[in-house]
This record gives sequence, C-alpha cells and structure tokens, in this order.
Amino acid sequence: MASLRRSRRSTGWAIATATDDRPPDGARAAATEVKPSPSLQADPADEPRGRPRELRRRLSPLTRRILAVNVLALGLLGLGFLYLGEYRTSLIDTELDSLRTQGELVAAALSEGALEEMQGEPEYLLPDLTRQMIRQLVAPTRTRARIFDDKGTLIADSRWIEGSDGRVQIEELPPPEEKTPMARWVERIANRLRRLLPPSADYPPYVEYVAPTSQDYPEVDAALRGESARAVRRDQAAGELVLSVAVPVQHYRVVLGAVLLSTDSRAVEQAVRAVRFEVLKVFLIVLSVTVLLSLYLASTIARPIRRLAIAAERVRRGHGRQVPIPDLTRRRDEIGELSGALREMTDALWRRMDAIEHFAADVAHEIKNPLTSLKSAVETAARLSDPEKQRRLLAVVVEDVARLDRLITDISDASRLDAEMSRIELEPVPIADMLEALSELHETVRKEGDPRLELILPAPTQRAALIVQGMESRLGQVFRNLIANAISFSPPGGRIRIAAQRTGAFVTVIVEDEGPGIPEGKLEAIFNRFYTERPVGEKFGTHSGLGLSISKQIVEAHHGTIRAENRRDDAGNAVGARFIVRLPAA
Repeated sequence: MASLRRSRRSTGWAIATATDDRPPDGARAAATEVKPSPSLQADPADEPRGRPRELRRRLSPLTRRILAVNVLALGLLGLGFLYLGEYRTSLIDTELDSLRTQGELVAAALSEGALEEMQGEPEYLLPDLTRQMIRQLVAPTRTRARIFDDKGTLIADSRWIEGSDGRVQIEELPPPEEKTPMARWVERIANRLRRLLPPSADYPPYVEYVAPTSQDYPEVDAALRGESARAVRRDQAAGELVLSVAVPVQHYRVVLGAVLLSTDSRAVEQAVRAVRFEVLKVFLIVLSVTVLLSLYLASTIARPIRRLAIAAERVRRGHGRQVPIPDLTRRRDEIGELSGALREMTDALWRRMDAIEHFAADVAHEIKNPLTSLKSAVETAARLSDPEKQRRLLAVVVEDVARLDRLITDISDASRLDAEMSRIELEPVPIADMLEALSELHETVRKEGDPRLELILPAPTQRAALIVQGMESRLGQVFRNLIANAISFSPPGGRIRIAAQRTGAFVTVIVEDEGPGIPEGKLEAIFNRFYTERPVGEKFGTHSGLGLSISKQIVEAHHGTIRAENRRDDAGNAVGARFIVRLPAA
C-alpha cells in the first residue's frame, strides 16, 4: 500500500484520472489523434452531407408546436371577439328602446288628433284619420306601424295604400348593398367562423297574417291592457329578426287601442358586421405579427438545438476531432448552457481517449520490463548446469513475478477507481478518528529504527469540525499512501508529523517527513501515473508508481485538492517533504 513519488521518468497519465486532470504540455502535444474506425464512417449515399435524415427537416416539430400554441391561443381569442353576442343583444335592446320611444310619440299624437268625441258616447279612434296620421308619422323611418282598436281589430297599417279599387299593401325592398371584394371576403370568413360558435338566442318565428288581430301578437294584448311590451321574432324567409314594440293609446287613462311598431334587424346586423370587420382586420394583423414572432422565437430555439444535435451526431458517428461543437455560450440562456456542456463533454471525451492511449502505452511498457527480465532469466536458467546460478536466476524470476503481481494489482485498482468514484455514496467521515486509528496501527507494527508518528489534532471538543462527506475506505487509502510514502523516505529514527485542522469551509490535513525532499520541478510530476523516484538503496520494481496518482484521483473525486511542497531550513535547503490535503467540510 505504500505510495510512490519522485521518479526518474514520466510516462503520462491514464483513463482513471479525474476529469480535471491534464497531461503535461509535452504529452498533450505528442498525443496521437484518434482516427475513426472505417466501420464507424457514415456512408455518403445513406447520409448526404453527413447530416442524418431526421435532422434535415425544413420546419422542425418544435417550430410547429410553437406556432400551434401561439396561433391557437390567438385564434380562440379572435373567435371570441367575432362572436359579439353581448354586443348584438345590447344593439337589439337599444333598437327596442328606440321603438318604444317612437311608439309613445305616435300613441300620444293619435290620442290627441285621431279621436271621435261624442257627448255621452265612449271615445274611439277614427280609422281614416288614423291611417293618414300613421303614414305621415312613420314615413321618414323604416318602421312599420299598425294600429289596433280597443277590440283588437287592425284598423291601420303604414303599408296600406287606399285606392278606388280597394286597399293595397306595399312591401319595401331593402336597398342593394354595395360591398367591396374585401368586405365580401371578410363576411364569408366571419360567417364560417360564426358556425363554429354556439348559436344565438332561439327566437320564435315571425308570421305575416292576412287579417291579424291582437291575439296574434302577445305584445298587442299587453298594450290593450295598458302595458307596453316588446317582442323579437325571426323572419325565416328574409333571414333577419323582426323587432316589435306595442304601446297603448290612452286618453285620460282610457285605453282606446294599441300602436304596434316593428322593424327589421338590418341596422343591427350592419353594426355587428362593421365591428366584426374591424376586429377581423386587427386579428389578421396581430396574427401575422404573432406568426412572424413565433418563427423568430422558434429559430432562436430550434435552429441552435438542431445545430448542436447535428454536431453531436457527427461526433457519435466518429468523424474525428475536426467536428466542432457550436459555441453558443454568449447567449447566456439554457441553450448556451447546453452548448457549453456539450463542448466540455466532448473535450472530456477526447481527453479520456488520450488518457486511454497513454495508459495503454504506459501499462504495456511497465509490464514489458518485468516480462523481458523474466524471459531472459528463464532462457538463461535452461542453459545453465550450475545449481547455484540456477537458484539466483530463480530468485530473479520470483522477484519479477511478484513485481508483475504488484503492478497488475495497482493497475486494476486504478482502472476500477474511476467507475467506483462515479457511484460514490457520501457519508460523514470523522478525519480525526481516522488519523488516530492510522497512528495507533503504525505504533503497533513499528520496528526498531522506524520513524515515529507525531499526530497534532484539535481538542476533543473541537474535533466535530473535522468531518467531511465522502467514502471512508478511499479517504483512508489516501492517508495510508501518504504515511507509507513518508515512512519510505524518512531516515532511521526520524519523525513524521500529521496535523489536521479546520480552515474556513475545508478540513486541511498536512503530512510532513524529514527525508531528502522533492527534486526541483517535480512537485506536479510526482502525481503522474507510473512516475516513481525511490530512495537510494531500495530495490528497483518494489513499487508501481501509482500511489500518489490514485491519491490525487480520490481527493479530486471528493472535490478537494492535494499538493506537495518542500520543507526548508533557514538556509533554504530542503529538509523534507510536505503534502497538503484539503477536503470540503461537512
């Protein structure tokens, strides 16, 4: 378990390093570009211009959804405006009120000018005079006036014309409407849209009787009882409404008859049509603006996402590093974040592939050395007959096999570490208790002449601050590696100091030894894989050179840092090494 530092050679870095690990600049520059396998190359006949078929749509589904949502909401709003049910009802009420006022004026005029007064006889309306007055009173308007006597008999109609041959009823035809093509088009659209809306009020049908009486019109019956009344009916033949108001004709509160004024809904329909036309014009303008803004919004969302998808697809299909991921981070929105994440993910992927190449080359080199020595020893032992020399060669074989076993074990541990740390389950880890346990273990197995451990910890009441969130077994591996590394470089009878303290939001652990220190310029390189530099006199191949690299990987997986520096005396000479580990406190 001893960790290693200070090596005579640097062999790069490997796939099991943390994401933030970087190879030395020279190693990076010498990295071989990963070429896509021929089996991964896209077939130009299947994918023209390297773009997947599903990504070459002119109008993306996202654009269609944005258009549908915006246009549907606006369409429902416009359809509601085109309904105008309340506005139509208010116009009808206004028209009926106008008819009632007009009817009261006509009734007042008849009660003063069309009566026959006889001494001792009841008053009554004169039919001839009533007909003459009615024609004059309603001539300027489009209103039809009918007069019923107190018995409910029709005695005058503004559409009657008296002649020598009898009575003739006239029917006024509506004037021809001059509509522009635009108005006709708008009216057709409004009529079609109106069919989608709930129908208006269900009015009773209007019937034109040949000899009407008051019983045919309930409002006339109400007027003969002294009450004004109104009614709305639908003329199926003309396709319009007939608005009617009946007003009693009274003289000194005696009901002498009833005035029935009626008109069509042409003015109401024209007013509603005019409002609908204006609403539809505004709606079409707003709809055009909404569609344009929706297309613009969709282009700012769908187009960059499609670009990112195409680039990711090309990377997936193995087109090499020449496929750039669009840099949209200047947008400062979610798409910019997605672009940055994809770019970082792609860079991490290429770094990981570089690490795989370096790791494979380093592993092959490290394994090749003991295998070469093993092969040479075996071949030589087969040709020797001297038993003593054969025993020495067999000892070399045993050492090489043990070296291979240690190397393969450490490589396996380093390879599993990356996957294990990605599935890490955090738990509170008391650093003070862990360091105390390691110190007691060292004192238990310490031999004569081995360095002593000096543990510096806060008071027991303050040790609760030395707790971090992490994996206890792996953090213990880090400190065991650092302690073993310090032991291997300490002189006989030396001293190793281990101190732990809380510094802000971090727990800091410092491991110091009294060894020769770290060579200048190697403070960073000692954390590279297979980078080893052992004390003088130590047998070559005893360590694999992965201890400090694994320790750094574990610490960075816990979002901490580890660094090395030299301890110096007053003269500036190195008097030992110092390793500083900082982990986020819980």
